[in-house]
Amino acid sequence: MTEPPTEGRRSSALTRLVLTRVGLALLTLLLVSMLVFATVQLLPGDLGRTVLGPYATDEQVAALNDRVGEDDPAPVRYANWLSDFVRGDWGTSAALRQPVRPLVLDRLANSLLLALYALALAVPVGVALGMLAARRRGRALDAAVSTTSVSLLAMPEFVVGTILSILFAVELGWFPVSARVPDDVASFFHQLTLPATVLALVLFGSLTRVARAATLSALDAEYTRTATLKGLPTRTVLARHVLPNVLPPTVAAIGAHVGYLVGGIVVVETLFAYPGLGKLLLDSALAHDLAPLQACVLATAVVVMVANLAADVVASALNPRLRRAAS
Repeated sequence: MTEPPTEGRRSSALTRLVLTRVGLALLTLLLVSMLVFATVQLLPGDLGRTVLGPYATDEQVAALNDRVGEDDPAPVRYANWLSDFVRGDWGTSAALRQPVRPLVLDRLANSLLLALYALALAVPVGVALGMLAARRRGRALDAAVSTTSVSLLAMPEFVVGTILSILFAVELGWFPVSARVPDDVASFFHQLTLPATVLALVLFGSLTRVARAATLSALDAEYTRTATLKGLPTRTVLARHVLPNVLPPTVAAIGAHVGYLVGGIVVVETLFAYPGLGKLLLDSALAHDLAPLQACVLATAVVVMVANLAADVVASALNPRLRRAAS
């Protein structure tokens, strides 16, 4: 007879899962750094000309490019940039004339603040409506939730943001047209509710569909039918048998969306003039400012890796079958 797994074995399996994911994340980050460096070299424009302006002489442009290392061979520039980045020296923004590291970390904190607010709005509502729609399968509520989620997935953030801005900022005047970093709790809701709602509506469509599909799978499972036939109350069946099977895929979906929330909200941050990482990335690309551009992409990649790792660990902790599979 096979001995049931002990807590030590479960902890060991979870540790191996974490170490494996960390190793894969480091390898992925190395590949991302190569891809980022190679891609930014293809951007049109010249750093020296962008910084000095159209009236600078060719000698002045060449001198600036030589000073910042733009004329070195690509492998040399990549090795120097990566080694400096790992040591914490992310360079200096040629366009903004300030160190890149505090600039990027400050913008990253702003984007994380907005992303967490959007998640706080989208996750409870999305999961609750997804589960409710599954319980009302084939009825009017299910059709309404499914149609709304698909419609929100199909609508670009720019369209949703523009509509909400016109309605709640221009017509009603409830929120500002442009968002700034809040100073206190009152300004937090006043400044960030509108852009966070745009992000939450986009996330709502995806999370609702994931929660609905997971709930339908759990409701059709034999253990749920057995619990129902035993006469357990509906609340008990949902809490003990349905919800634990809905949470792992939902957590995985949340982890997959964190990268979008942090680095992929360029449209939303630009639309609301919010000083986040996405807007800095766009501004750096337009200015051909390579140091902050590369740092923004790598910072986003790190956040995505950490979010996916956290999602894997939480999903494994919530689902013992995943722990045993990982071992």
